[in-house]
Parts: sequence; C-alpha cells; structure tokens
Amino acid sequence: MEFHITARNLEVPAEVTEYLQKRLEKVFRRWPRLTQVHAELAQEATRSAQDRFVAQITLNTTRGTLLRGQVRAPDLFTAIDQVADLLKRRVERYKGRIAERKGEAAGIAPEEEEAPPTPIVKSKRFPIKPMDPEEAVHQMELLGHDFFFFFNEATQQFNVVYRRRGGGYGLIEPEIG
Repeated sequence: MEFHITARNLEVPAEVTEYLQKRLEKVFRRWPRLTQVHAELAQEATRSAQDRFVAQITLNTTRGTLLRGQVRAPDLFTAIDQVADLLKRRVERYKGRIAERKGEAAGIAPEEEEAPPTPIVKSKRFPIKPMDPEEAVHQMELLGHDFFFFFNEATQQFNVVYRRRGGGYGLIEPEIG
C-alpha cells in the first residue's frame, strides 16, 4: 500500500507520520482492499485558533473507490485523531452498504428495516457547449451555483468546477485508473 503525506505551511516530523499511520491502522484492518492513502496536513492562518490545523485524508481501493475526510482542529494531533475516527465510521458505513447490496442480491432480507435511500427528486437536462475552465467558473458565478459541470475543450473530457470553502475554485478532472 502506498502512503503519501503532503504538508502545507508546516514541517511534518517523523513522530507525526508514525502517529498518523498508527491511528489509521484500524481503518486499514477494516478495509483490506486499500491501495493508497494520501494525507494532506496543513497549518492555516485563521482568526479562530480552533480551525488552525487541517488534516485531509483520501483513501483509494483496488476498485477505484475513494473515501475522503477533512477535519479542522486546534492542534495537529487532534486533527489526526478526528479524521481517523471519521474515516473509520465512513468505511463501516460503506462496508455496510456493500453487505446490504450483496444480501439483497442473494435474496436475503435485512434483519432490521431501515429508511429507504433518499430518491432522486429532480432530473435536469441541458445542452453543453465546449469551454475552458475559466469560462465555466464565469458561468457558475452567473448562475449562482456552487459547482458547474462542463465539457473541457482543451482536454476533450467532462469536468466540474466548484467553489472551495476556503476561497478560490477547484477543478475536477476524470482519471481512468
């Protein structure tokens, strides 16, 4: 399994790396198909000392499933603890959904009846013209949306631009792996 750590505005000592790996061991044991872990640790200059450190971890499996967690905390170790707990819960929920689907496919009724998943209540179709990401951001702003789906004329692929919480914009590009 690949394990990558990226740091922004801080140095990551060896004990932090070891602590992060130790905290994620429970997640690794619960999800054996895990192939890649990317952790991004950052220190930001915020007004609130409660949000100074950010830990964002992305997990990738052999089938290309991605799980991501991000937490802000007053210190780096608290952020690591909280994001590890968050990912552990998400892995359990994901595995539960897979087990439900397998049970339904085999004709086994679940022991406990849960609320049905939220249905799609609206479907939308619209023409897509090729554009560059800057024009897509402009369109998104004109519509007042938080994201915008478009066809990137430079890469000849569908992309999404979105407004980031901390300011600025993000671009999502597909990668077939």
